[in-house]
Formats: sequence, structure tokens, C-alpha cells
Amino acid sequence: MADQNKDFSGHDDDFASMLESSFDYSYTPPRRGEIRTATILQIEEREIIVDLGAKQDGIVTYQDIERMDDSFHSSLKVGEDVPVYVLNPRDSNGNLIVSINMGLQRYDWEKAAELLKTEDVVQVTVTGYNKGGVLVRWNRLEGFIPSSHLASIAAAADRREAMANLIGEELGVKVIEVDQDRRRLIFSEREAQREWRQQQKARLLSELDEGDVVEGTVTGLRDFGAFVNIGGADGLIHVSELAWHRVDHPRDILKVGDKIQVHVLSLDRETNRIALSRKRLLSDPWDNAQSRYHEGQLVEGTVTNVVDFGAFVALDDGLEGLLHLSEMGDGALKEPYSYLQKGDRISLRISHLEPEKRRVGFTQRWGTDEVEDAPPAQAEPAAAVDGASEAVPSDEPSVEADASESAEE
Repeated sequence: MADQNKDFSGHDDDFASMLESSFDYSYTPPRRGEIRTATILQIEEREIIVDLGAKQDGIVTYQDIERMDDSFHSSLKVGEDVPVYVLNPRDSNGNLIVSINMGLQRYDWEKAAELLKTEDVVQVTVTGYNKGGVLVRWNRLEGFIPSSHLASIAAAADRREAMANLIGEELGVKVIEVDQDRRRLIFSEREAQREWRQQQKARLLSELDEGDVVEGTVTGLRDFGAFVNIGGADGLIHVSELAWHRVDHPRDILKVGDKIQVHVLSLDRETNRIALSRKRLLSDPWDNAQSRYHEGQLVEGTVTNVVDFGAFVALDDGLEGLLHLSEMGDGALKEPYSYLQKGDRISLRISHLEPEKRRVGFTQRWGTDEVEDAPPAQAEPAAAVDGASEAVPSDEPSVEADASESAEE
């Protein structure tokens, strides 16, 4: 009898320990928004069953499967561990609904946070746009690039149209804000391009030498000069290095998109600056001005600037000089602005030429009718004599002769 009681008592102890072990006090049920590691139990066409250590198995719905990349979906295997995001701990049918896609996003958020620190450049795909910027996809995350950070549309006249044209395009960007709780991921193309340009400029500075001649594309025009992209980095042509004649604004001779040859003027490897010149590749018009021009010669030029005291005019080869107000028309003008405008093509004569001082003066008081070019000694005496004959009596030939000799000189 004693043995029977002992056996019964032992049975009670075993049952009690089994009952105790059935309660796992460390167990916590799945919560909405939680990410857990789950093991794939079954893969069906319209659902995937996973074990995430809960009282019941989790279900990955067909909608979540449809969002997966085909290559990733086909790589899934029974027994494989995957991260899952708890969408609904208990739906209307009592099912535990989870998402593999949103679980995988955890790794993307961690990577995005890392990129925010490292400032590495990544590629994103434009998926849409709104008035504030463009929507992009990076891995499995949706992100946003504000329009102020879009370098691709900086020069666009119609920003909305430019953003629409970006849909489907890949852009190089940097992560500038990560907030997983608010699901906020912000990128900047402008920052990425700035860093890329700095890298390209550093590379170019190591490869270029002063005096090199390279081809570039005009990327920007400012009052002070033109920016030209040469091999992935921008250099600056100061306005004084655009042409031998006076240039009021770079847009007068260049436009964005122009391909031009440039001379590498100087390299500053400490500040990563490249100074370029366009005029150094053009013939200096003063080099042979003495052999090509003479005083009294009829020429055509373009007005480059109009000022209170006259207008600056450049000949086609770049030789530039002043047409003084007193030499315009008949010499009776009170101001030049109603008579000439910048860009006008006019005929005029060379009144004086000083190549050694790089100076040339123009006049219209000799007339602008086409006549045979001649040195002033042959073209001017009549006017000088006429002026003298009006000033002195005709019975003093010696004075007239002196006037002629003066004109000859």
C-alpha cells in the first residue's frame, strides 16, 4: 500500500512540474508595429506561414507577397529565418497578420541611419512628384527630395514639368534626414552633386597643368563670369577673360550648353579652384592692328556699351575703342542713349590708332558712306582746308598752306 501511495505521489509531482512548465512567464504576445524574426513553415501561392514564437503561426498575405521583388520571392525557402513586421495581432478572423516586406525595411532604416553619418552617395529612383519635390524609392523605403535639393531642375523654366520628366530616372543623392518613427526619409541631390563635384575637381586638379587647353560645356552665367564644366568639375572664366573686347555680361557672347575650348589659366589645389580663359585662345587683335588698320579707315563694329560720354564699339576681331559723344552723327548730340543701343551694328571711321597703348578712337563725323579707304593725309585735307578757309580771308594763301601742312601731319 505504501508503494502504491508513493507511486501516486510521484505521479502528482510529475504532473505538477509539467503543468508548471507549460506556463512561460517570459512570453510576450506579438504587438502591432513590432518586428520579430520568424521561421518560414510553409510557402503557398497566395500566402506564407511563419513561426514567430507566438501562440499561433503568422500569415504573410498575398498583398505582401505581390510587393516583393520576384527574385527575392523566388529565393525564399522553408526553414529560412526572415524579419517580419506585425501588422495585426488578431484580425476579424483571429489570424496573426505579418509582413515580410515591412520587416525587411528595418534593415533599410538601419542602413539609412548609417548613411546619414557616413554621407555616402546612393542611387534612388523617382516614382512621383508633388508641389514640394519628388517622391523616390530606395531599396524598400519611400523617400522624398525637396525641390530646393533637386539639382536636376535648377535651370528649368517649368519646375513641375521638369519634375514630371524625372519619373523613372535614377538620381545620385545623399541622406540628410532619417526619422523611422515618422517614416520620414529625406534625400538631397544637390548635396550629392556638390560632393561629387568636389571629388571630380580634386581629381582634375591632380591631372591638369596650367596652360592646358581642354573642351568644356557652359553650365552657368553670372555677372562676374561663366562656369564651364571640364571633365565633371566646374572652372570659372572671369568676365575679363572671355574676350579681348569689353564684355558687359557673359550672356552677350555665351549661352548655357555651349561647348567651347578653354585655356587653363591657374590651378589652386588648396581651395580646389580652377581659373579658365577663353580669350587666350583667340588672336590678340592688337598684335597686328598697325598693319590691318589706319586712321580714316571705314569699319563696322558692334556697340558693346553705352555711357554718358559716348559708346564703346568692338570691331569683329575684338579691337575695341570709344566713339565719343562729340564724334557721333553730326557731333550735335546731347546724349547717346537715344541714338545708340548696346548690340547695334554701326559704320564709323578710325579717328586715331595707338597700338602701343592699345587704344583706338572712332568717329562718324567724316560720314559713313562707303568710300575707298585711304590714310587721313589723303582723306582729311579738304575738310581741314575748308575749315581753315572759313576762318581766314582768301587773300592770305600762306595761312591756307599752313592749314594744309598741319592736316598732312
